[in-house]
Amino acid sequence: MHDVARIAGVSVKTVSNVINHHPHVRTFTRDRVLAAIDQLDYRPNLSARGLRSGRTGIIGLALPALKENYFAELADAVIRAAERRGLGVVVEQTSGDRNSELLAVSGAARPSFLDGLLFSPISLGQSDVDALETPLPIVLLGERIFNGPTDHVAMHNTSAAHAAVKHLLDIGRTRIALIGAGDPDSTEAGSASLRVRGYRQALEHAGLPYDTELVRRASHWNRATGAEAAQGLLDDRVRFDAVFALNDTLGLGALRALGAAGVDMPSDVALIGFDNIDESRYSVPSMSTVDPGRDEIAQTAVDLLIERIGEKETSVPPRTIKPEFRIVRRESTGFVDATD
Repeated sequence: MHDVARIAGVSVKTVSNVINHHPHVRTFTRDRVLAAIDQLDYRPNLSARGLRSGRTGIIGLALPALKENYFAELADAVIRAAERRGLGVVVEQTSGDRNSELLAVSGAARPSFLDGLLFSPISLGQSDVDALETPLPIVLLGERIFNGPTDHVAMHNTSAAHAAVKHLLDIGRTRIALIGAGDPDSTEAGSASLRVRGYRQALEHAGLPYDTELVRRASHWNRATGAEAAQGLLDDRVRFDAVFALNDTLGLGALRALGAAGVDMPSDVALIGFDNIDESRYSVPSMSTVDPGRDEIAQTAVDLLIERIGEKETSVPPRTIKPEFRIVRRESTGFVDATD
């Protein structure tokens, strides 16, 4: 710490304040200290820090599946956001299993040295909201539980899906298939139901009917189910001129199946996905998509968690924040020269 202070031209106390995330440090000073930390590759002694302050500078990130592009890229964004604040991240995969998700928040299987937890459930739902009542600061990610006792960073799923379908309508498409719908009888909130709602709203606003023949379910959101759904549309001889895939991996599978069947894209069928994973830029054709603001989601979640970790006796009510989204127009909807 003395070496960091000498290079940054500040006191050791200031270095300590930056490392321990004290809020009253000027941005310019914080940046100088962080630059000196990077230059020296300084790493605090977590055991000593924990003994002195009760904090270790380590947060947890519990995600369903790291093999899925969106969650892998979200983990990368969270780690980068945490590093900017001098924090380390321990990543846990719950595999979308209900018991694993309950253990992640209950503390039974959680490392005892974590200062806080970022948690993205997919099996827990609104009826499990009480499980979030824990002493450990938690920030919730995703769309499964709303109005809980924790801060929540979510997406504009419905309005973003509405905008994606409107993009297809704006280029003259009127028979828009949807790939990735969930159980139509489910009452649980989730990304699928919220995005289907946006799809239906866009059709309604355009004066178009909701045609169940165009809606294809997918139990898992991956390439295989996306390809299977697109092939099903072709096999059933359904007339369609566009596809809205509820996430990019479904879209990549659909692109593969349609291309293999000789469908010309976007002349015959235009397609848009959701998530703006890196792979969507390099598909053939490159895939239009919704960018839900993943980097901002990660940064906001880390900042909220740091606030909660630093709280003393008083605390503000739980907050829900939804970063802005944007439509990324690429070759699959006819924008050959579009860039990110």
